Amino acid sequence: MEAIQKIRQFCWANFALLLGLLFALGNVYIMVYKKDYFYPYNLLPVAFFILYAAVFHLQQLVFFLAFATPLAISLKEMGLSQGPDLSIPTEPVMADIMLMYLINQLSKGISDKRFLSHRITQIIVLQLLWMLVTTLSSTDVVVSVKYLISRLWFVFSCYIIIPHLFQNKQNIIRFVMAYASAMSVVVLYTSIRHLAYNFNHKAADWVVSPFYNDHTAYGAALAMFIPVLLTIVLMKSVNKSLRLLALSFFMLFIFATIVSYARAGWLSLAVALMVFGTLWLKIRFRTLFLIGAIGGSLFALFQTEIMLTLSRNTTDSEGSFEKNIASVSNISTDASNLERLNRWSCALRMWEDKPVMGWGPGTYMFKYAPYQLSRELTIISTNFGTNGNAHSEYLGPLAEQGVPGLLIVVILFVYLCALGYRLYYSLTEKEDRLLCLGLFLGLVTYITHGFFNNFLDTDKLSLPFWAFLAGLVCFDLYYNKKGKALKN
Repeated sequence: MEAIQKIRQFCWANFALLLGLLFALGNVYIMVYKKDYFYPYNLLPVAFFILYAAVFHLQQLVFFLAFATPLAISLKEMGLSQGPDLSIPTEPVMADIMLMYLINQLSKGISDKRFLSHRITQIIVLQLLWMLVTTLSSTDVVVSVKYLISRLWFVFSCYIIIPHLFQNKQNIIRFVMAYASAMSVVVLYTSIRHLAYNFNHKAADWVVSPFYNDHTAYGAALAMFIPVLLTIVLMKSVNKSLRLLALSFFMLFIFATIVSYARAGWLSLAVALMVFGTLWLKIRFRTLFLIGAIGGSLFALFQTEIMLTLSRNTTDSEGSFEKNIASVSNISTDASNLERLNRWSCALRMWEDKPVMGWGPGTYMFKYAPYQLSRELTIISTNFGTNGNAHSEYLGPLAEQGVPGLLIVVILFVYLCALGYRLYYSLTEKEDRLLCLGLFLGLVTYITHGFFNNFLDTDKLSLPFWAFLAGLVCFDLYYNKKGKALKN
């Protein structure tokens, strides 16, 4: 038996050597005759490794995905593509995870039926189905198909597959720390570059490159993880070294958020703090929902007077921290705020032309230019769709997927908030309640951010958003609640 084992080891060693030799010879051929295929060819070993990990080590691959996402760089940032973009290595990994899940689901039925029948999952499925319908009627089917496919691998790899991990509370912590560890590398890199410019406001937008395309997405990612890192620090069941590491990340992310000059990030954390205040005071979500509905009605009734008041603010988002805070409501001279108003106005005009089906998922940036009015143009306006989309997680779907698209987004966010409140009041274990609170407040920061930006078409924000949402569903299904004892 020992001899047979040695023969097997010899064969495998020589097989690996032979493969390596063939790969090297192939590289020589590519470099001499097919230089354009150099990068795709050299990504083949990575693709095979990802496929192997997806088949035999899926759990570790998901943790790797969490770690790799903050460090991922797009093909455009690397100068390898001027057309279709792809985030490397995360999006190929996500596509691979989706493929392996579908194969296993069709052959073995691996998903928990309770998770698939949960109301959150049903709303997400409805959203994907409506995206499919509006893709078929899209004004640019190719763009919409690409958008739909990317949304599918975001949802499958960051939401559908997550319950297999998050039934274990420790895996939630590992997932958060994996992302935060890589994010801390990005923060240190960005801060060192930013320091060379004395943390200048204007430099904040591009020092985040190549990991983020602007400081707003960077600030949104930081804001999402600040609440959950703090709750991990407060969990006594977590070992002291890990809590100390979480505290270090928390303080680093707070610092990074301040010097990022991402005003939406600051605002989203303030809203998350207010939401925590309502939870601490034991205010029910239905009460808050009613207050919000009344507030929205009053805004609609007095919007002219409110807009006139806001137009008197002329503080620009430059200089001190206080000026940046004050500039949030400046809609008279601040270029960033005015450009958002321009994009929102375009989205509404596009919706008026196609109120039910919209223009098609992902098409806004290619179609909004003719809807710009000369009086609303700013110094940063463009007709080429190079500076982002509708800058709203609500008006973007309205323009691209019509009224049903907006309603589905609103229903998802409202039900998400209702679930977060219910879980906080019903989970029996203090540690479960703390961790769930961190995930929920992280999601609140993104919902708030959604009024000013939309990033769910990127891997950087899709991964934490869908994973945190899956975490809430797992707490609802698999963790002990008052009047409902479940095994963890």
